[in-house]
Amino acid sequence: MKTEKEVFYKSVNSGYDSLNNFNSKFKSKFQKTTENEVQNIVNITYIETNLGLMIGGATDKGVCMLEFADYKLVELQFRQLTETFNAPLVQRDNPHFHTLINQLDEYFKGYRRNFEILLDLAGTEFQKRVWISLLKIPYGCTTSYAKQAELLGKPSAVRAVANANGKNKISIILPCHRVIGANGSLTGYGGGIWRKKKLLELEQANLMKEK
Repeated sequence: MKTEKEVFYKSVNSGYDSLNNFNSKFKSKFQKTTENEVQNIVNITYIETNLGLMIGGATDKGVCMLEFADYKLVELQFRQLTETFNAPLVQRDNPHFHTLINQLDEYFKGYRRNFEILLDLAGTEFQKRVWISLLKIPYGCTTSYAKQAELLGKPSAVRAVANANGKNKISIILPCHRVIGANGSLTGYGGGIWRKKKLLELEQANLMKEK
């Protein structure tokens, strides 16, 4: 995988039509200070994957964001990170990015099923419970929002669970792509339904190789 200095990506929804364009827009909108001026910082980077460019975010505690760059609400997620951690977003390296990039590469090559990386979740306590419950969905398998709600001990909170999944800021690692509609349909996914389909196909194909 390449670092943000080696990639170029055209994004219609976010308006980031190149890395240089992202750099200038990001700095003008979000990077108002440097790491020397504050104690808490959220680092931001670009990561190239098999399904397109992604934006990674990390604090000193762990990864707090992994989202596809063309997600139309990515700038809203930036603002939410700033508010949650009471910290500016700064483009620069972070030790957690090295682990993230390596493990993503292994995942897409079919070598990795479970991620072993520290996370720093940005959300309400309920949202965090929902996101952590995603880790219980086995690799290559799917579940419904209703079953996820039951797993949380809140069978009547299907809509709230679905809403929390939609606000998951750490794609792939917290596998909300494995949650589908009760009728088996591929429901909404921030990275696009086509990516959800590709991720499930990737995992299921790797499982088939073992049979």
